[in-house]
Amino acid sequence: MSVWTAIAEHISTATGQPFRISGRRAVGGGCINSATVIQDDERCFFVKLNDAESLSMFAAESAGLEEIIATGAIRAPRPLCHGVSGTQAYLVMEYIPGGPARGDMALLGEQLAAMHQARAADYGWKIDNTIGATPQDNTREDDWCRFWGERRLAPQLELAARNGYAATLGRRGSRLLEKLPRLLEGHQPHPSLLHGDLWSGNYAFDSQGRPVIFDPAVYYGDREADLAMTELFGGFSPDFYRAYESAWPLPEGYAVRKHLYNLYHILNHANLFGGGYVNQAAGMIDRLLSEAG
Repeated sequence: MSVWTAIAEHISTATGQPFRISGRRAVGGGCINSATVIQDDERCFFVKLNDAESLSMFAAESAGLEEIIATGAIRAPRPLCHGVSGTQAYLVMEYIPGGPARGDMALLGEQLAAMHQARAADYGWKIDNTIGATPQDNTREDDWCRFWGERRLAPQLELAARNGYAATLGRRGSRLLEKLPRLLEGHQPHPSLLHGDLWSGNYAFDSQGRPVIFDPAVYYGDREADLAMTELFGGFSPDFYRAYESAWPLPEGYAVRKHLYNLYHILNHANLFGGGYVNQAAGMIDRLLSEAG
């Protein structure tokens, strides 16, 4: 049985209506998964494919989308089913036709602030997931500094050492972990629901110009971590930031903490892609060490 036959059968079971693929169209799915829009005479679905070992990644993504949708704060594609056929894992979700390249950015800011109001008792999440293709440890902690050090920075620094970057990042990283309590002193934010990977490639607007977010790396943490990543690669307008600040102002100290939070993503990029990200991470660590005194 081909993967497409298996997917069509799974859709039929999940929806209770027969589905037979009459068309397939490849679309941009990033550098990790392949993505395809499939359709019959009436319905369209968005499908991600990867190797069979990626099933747990798709299961976690599906759960993350459900977590976001459950807030009622912002739109995300509703997952339908996931599974394995032969050597391939798949995730099927709602297909949301795209709208204008620039929709209502202020609404995106307002809705993100509303999503961040969803809270948990602890930092982390019920399951582990991935940041890009890298495993992300969501073991729950009740202390934010410990969570960020042990569940975010330390694993990336350990992976960087295994990837041959110990000379550049090893000693710097160890010193930073020691200084972390100083950088986060007095900062114990409420555990907010985070998208976790919120860059410009992971939001869009539907046909009515309303925001949609997707490809999450969900966990509960400091909402500043989501805001920090929006600044890392650009693509978010002043209207977005003004609307977010109006809905829920950021506390004092964000200007320093955002570099600490973005270091996680730059370290991940260094581990995935190498190149200039390694030196960028080293520079960020040096800056943070200077701030820590």
